Amino acid sequence: MAPSFYQADKQTHRRVMVVGLLLCAVFVAVSFSLRSQPEDTRALVKADRLVRAAGEQRPAN
Repeated sequence: MAPSFYQADKQTHRRVMVVGLLLCAVFVAVSFSLRSQPEDTRALVKADRLVRAAGEQRPAN
């Protein structure tokens, strides 16, 4: 079995892992912040209408 990168140089392996994790975290943060926000708030309008209508009494037929 050939020696792995981790066994050969633990300090370098740790540094590479930390840099990789930081780059992944930065990529996720940037892509999340640049994501377009939905302009359509129909779900909120529907929820608002349901909340407003919750206290009203319906006419009894």
